Amino acid sequence: MAWHKQVMFWLTVLGLFIAASWLLSSVLLPFVAGLALAYFLNPVTTRLERWGVNRLVASLLTITLTLLLAILLMLLVVPIFGSQLAAFIQRLPEYIGKLQNLLTGEGESAAWLRDFVGDRMPSVQSGLNELVSQGAAYMLTLIQGLWTGGQALLSVFTLLVITPVVAFYILNDWDSMVTKVDSWLPVRHRATLRDLAGQMDSAIAGFVRGQSLVCLILGSFYAISLTMTGLNFGFVIGFVSGIITFIPYVGSLTGLVLAGGVAIVQFFPDYSMIAIVIGIFVFGQFIEGYILSPKLVGDSVGLHPVWLMFALLAFGYMLGFLGLLLAVPLAAAVGVLVRFAIGQYMESPLYTGEGEAELHSAPAPVPYLPESRVR
Repeated sequence: MAWHKQVMFWLTVLGLFIAASWLLSSVLLPFVAGLALAYFLNPVTTRLERWGVNRLVASLLTITLTLLLAILLMLLVVPIFGSQLAAFIQRLPEYIGKLQNLLTGEGESAAWLRDFVGDRMPSVQSGLNELVSQGAAYMLTLIQGLWTGGQALLSVFTLLVITPVVAFYILNDWDSMVTKVDSWLPVRHRATLRDLAGQMDSAIAGFVRGQSLVCLILGSFYAISLTMTGLNFGFVIGFVSGIITFIPYVGSLTGLVLAGGVAIVQFFPDYSMIAIVIGIFVFGQFIEGYILSPKLVGDSVGLHPVWLMFALLAFGYMLGFLGLLLAVPLAAAVGVLVRFAIGQYMESPLYTGEGEAELHSAPAPVPYLPESRVR
């Protein structure tokens, strides 16, 4: 009965948390962002504290330097990014039309396709036209939605006031908060819960901190490399491709398709430049898979790509940008809990069948016989 009560209690807590997050999603955003920033910067603050710096001073110094660095990056990156993004959106229909003409037009570039499909060329052209128009409309809607949501997320008041203040207070009180929460744990299961919390922290820290560095490095590499090749909108394509690399395979494929399409329209028939643009993404995928991710993220995160993509889509659909911030840590936490539950099941009689074996191996009961029948 006690076990059932604990399950019902934690399910109720989970339900209340989900309901509160959904109801207060628009209000919680700067506070969740501040908590995420404090979690991200806690190792740096702890290192400064070990060097003899007061926790208050270390927290203030860490937040101040981070805020100054963010403002500097915004002053350097946002003007270039904004101008290229606006020009890319404006010229996207033109690029799609040129790319479509190269693939299905009357020129020599589409001769291979006409030879391949033969008489079915008109149907292929109409199908491709519909596909391109739908894809262009979806891409424009997505970009406009991201731009609108990004303006709400990166508003001056939220970025420069609420989020840093929340992050500073959480960062300064981090140790006392952890100690307080630890004192709330049930005494009987405290060791198990601490172990689970440690696994969740390792999974979240390994992915969030490590993958953030991977995205930053790849975004810088793609943006600089594509700009050096002279590709139109190379900075915005490379930067966006690197930033969304945390979604498995989506970042590299998105960048490859966009950069490849722009390169074909811009450089055709110069196949060497098209190959260089494609080679940049192939090289970036190589260094991500064999150098950056193993070194910075590691193999102990335990987040399957399919589970991560589902979590991002599900939480993003339900809670918007707040859901995107909560998706990765909650996915990592749920993964740890699922592995723990499977481990408990593998050790239980439900899996081993030990209780059933003892029941079947027990000697059969001797029937009771009256003394008269025994004689």
